[in-house]
Amino acid sequence: MTVTLSEKAEFHLRAFLRGSATDANGATKGVRFSVKNGGCSGYEYAMDITSKPQPDDLVIQQGKVLVYVDAKSAPLLEGVVVDFVEGVMESGFKFINPNATGNCGCGKSFKAGECTPTGVPCGN
Repeated sequence: MTVTLSEKAEFHLRAFLRGSATDANGATKGVRFSVKNGGCSGYEYAMDITSKPQPDDLVIQQGKVLVYVDAKSAPLLEGVVVDFVEGVMESGFKFINPNATGNCGCGKSFKAGECTPTGVPCGN
């Protein structure tokens, strides 16, 4: 499983997590990536801060950021690069997904193949 954070994305996530590095039990927080049905292209990316990953999440250490990947979303996130862009018209995290066959104009949702990749049918 490969999800890569660009240097800028890691920096911004690390800074965000630094203020809340542990929860009440002392557990280290990380970021959980998943894909949900929705958006104008079929799928949309989800990013959540958590110290309690799901039991079947894949765990990846990216520099100093702990990354959890939803197992059901893994086929759609294989090879994804998460970047952080700053500009006049757009600022925030950007997903560069080699599995996407189409993207929404806003870049927040995508289509993959015939909307039926392994394990994640569109419309559920």
